[in-house]
Amino acid sequence: MKTLIKARWLIAFQDGRHCVIDHGQLVYEGERIIYVGANYEGPTDRVIDAPDSVLAPGFIDTHVHSGHRALHKLLADGGRPALFGQPYMDVTIARKGTQIRGYPNYLDKEQAAQDPGITLHAAFTAAELLRNGVTTFVELGGHVLVQEALWAQCEALGIRGYLGPGYDSGRWQSDDKGQLERIAYPDKGQQLFQDALAFIHRAQAHESDLVHGILVPREIENCSLELLRQTVSAADEFQLPMATHAGYNVIEFMETVREHGMTPIELLDHVGMLRPTLNIGHANLISNHPKMNYSGGDDLGLMGRKNVSISHCPINIVRRARTLDNWKAYRKAGVNITIGSDTYPRDMFMNMRTASYHGKVMSHDLSTASAADVFEAATLAAAHSLGREDLGRLAVNARADMSLVRIGRGDVLRYGPIWDPIRSMVECGIGDDVDTVICNGRISMQDGVIPGVDLAALRRQVQEFAEDIWPSLQDWDPLKRTAQEMCPISRCTHT
Repeated sequence: MKTLIKARWLIAFQDGRHCVIDHGQLVYEGERIIYVGANYEGPTDRVIDAPDSVLAPGFIDTHVHSGHRALHKLLADGGRPALFGQPYMDVTIARKGTQIRGYPNYLDKEQAAQDPGITLHAAFTAAELLRNGVTTFVELGGHVLVQEALWAQCEALGIRGYLGPGYDSGRWQSDDKGQLERIAYPDKGQQLFQDALAFIHRAQAHESDLVHGILVPREIENCSLELLRQTVSAADEFQLPMATHAGYNVIEFMETVREHGMTPIELLDHVGMLRPTLNIGHANLISNHPKMNYSGGDDLGLMGRKNVSISHCPINIVRRARTLDNWKAYRKAGVNITIGSDTYPRDMFMNMRTASYHGKVMSHDLSTASAADVFEAATLAAAHSLGREDLGRLAVNARADMSLVRIGRGDVLRYGPIWDPIRSMVECGIGDDVDTVICNGRISMQDGVIPGVDLAALRRQVQEFAEDIWPSLQDWDPLKRTAQEMCPISRCTHT
């Protein structure tokens, strides 16, 4: 079936970059785009007319953690100073001898199979991403059963997932005074690695383009050199992209230097992981960052020379009182910056806007991290990190992944007059402006409705789940804090 879409503005890919076509037209047939331009004259089977919308390439969220994010909601405006603003360490490291409810990553398969939230959270994650115009996402290191649940949602809802069962050689735990220690698994993570490979092999054999595998050693400091080298060998043998968390926390940086005499980025280079299809989660606390006070290192130059990709998660880290040190310097060095949502909200418009504004401030240059730059990060650069030249763009032979964003609707004044639709989306847009999403030629959402998904019911379910989790926080929290003690309900005072 040939589908013609007529849009007020069309963001086409021409001569290696995005450009805007006023009153543009696009035709796709099956899974591929067959025409992009201003006046299609051939026959079609269906016409979608969008006179108040931008037809844009589907966003690619390169840093997703499936779940309800209820625990991260307890970290707004606070957190333990001794953890240097790292949310993962604050709410997902359990007190010794306890287990975190609603967080299956460090459970064995039998334990995780009893978690009632895995299916719910996968459904919530996939639906939220689609609702915000994301057509491809990368899951960074969730439990293999989380990936199985996401696989089912990818096929049911029509969204492309790069699914990476997480593995590591050990993990962090805490004593009842909040002091952290790293504990090694008896087999140094070999079973987790084999489980991940088995899942990825099934994904590679799968006929649909909606499900792919990615190798994800979870955190650099918790992986042995042997496990990292096995990751590189598997990536080479099976032509797989990789992702990990590195340069994400002061503790992780110092632990790696203490143990290996190298920075996390230097360690990745040492084992051969640095390459364009390595997605480093965050990579903002590197040797070049002035807060690290690390003399003689050049992690930025090292990443740039290898054209490494990073998943910059602007909203998540700015809540922790930090940001990417210098967007301009990263790009000048040759680092491929992509954008991820990480925790919440999974709204690429808000994340692009945050990346743009903080990129300007930190670079001390108002022309840096422009709307075009961050839009490219959420599309073309993200596709590059996955080794895909058929995603993140509206061009002939590219995958039919796109969204219609209603920026000219009559009931919204937020946009005002529109001169440049890309700038308007970055500066004024929100995910709720997305009207229609098409992924791999399938209409996955139309008029804000995802077939078979009751968004209101989903929201009620995750609210109920969170309200069941929060009262038991003290059962595993290292300091035995209640939810109210960790995150007091806001009180506004005037003095």
